Amino acid sequence: MSSVANLTTSNFEIVTVDRNSEIIDRRSSAAEYFTLSLGDGVRLDLVSIPSGTFMMGDERHHQDEQPVHQVTVPAFFMSKYPITQTQYRSIMGEHVGSGSGDNYPIEHVSWDDAIEFCTKLSQQSGDRYTLPSEAQWEYACRAGTTTAFYFGETISPELANYNGDYPYQGAPTGENRAQTTPVGSFPPNAFGLYDMHGNVWEWCLDEYQPSYQGAPLDGSAWISSLTEANVKRVMRGGAWDYVARGCRSAVRGSLSSRSRLAGCGMRVVLVGMSG
Repeated sequence: MSSVANLTTSNFEIVTVDRNSEIIDRRSSAAEYFTLSLGDGVRLDLVSIPSGTFMMGDERHHQDEQPVHQVTVPAFFMSKYPITQTQYRSIMGEHVGSGSGDNYPIEHVSWDDAIEFCTKLSQQSGDRYTLPSEAQWEYACRAGTTTAFYFGETISPELANYNGDYPYQGAPTGENRAQTTPVGSFPPNAFGLYDMHGNVWEWCLDEYQPSYQGAPLDGSAWISSLTEANVKRVMRGGAWDYVARGCRSAVRGSLSSRSRLAGCGMRVVLVGMSG
């Protein structure tokens, strides 16, 4: 039975930083979410993401982030954190990852694995879960911002988990943790989502396209009618073993759907509810 009717309000603090990664503003925010029980005390929190319109892409960087275009995204629910090792094991009955701990994000997950997780989660819950579309992911990550990151124009290892040996645009180097960190270790965005920058790449539903020419404008996933096996799929958000610029809100990664690499994880969205 769907739990969406039982919404809870979560209060949290969001931060804004200057170009030196110094915090220049702190303010309180709130989000509605519901908790889905996965059994044996394992829970999955899903945040209510409001509908809205935003400019997707970034004309200052890579060609595949262009042209910048306006997208209108209907309201949806998205998991508050990347899927953790214990959540993945609860649904799939197996362990995948580096063994860091239950509250660490799952990694070494292929797109095919992620889709199977969504299918089994849907069967268990009675609702329909899937991976986010690229548009849903970027809209949710930005949370109303237009800067490179949801907390400002730069990033530091105090704000996200990435390889601090490779800083963003002349910023100082920082800690390279060389592994994932527990989900929720860093400040959330204004929607109440955590770890959208760094920690693990997150698979999206879309096939990878080299530009946004002809991309959907309604928030849906970009999938051709003649999908081949092992096609390249989109990843978003950067990872613990990747450089700072890979954590930008607009950055697009891609791998074949069967690839299982360190730093490849997932997040889910709820797209259909049972009666």
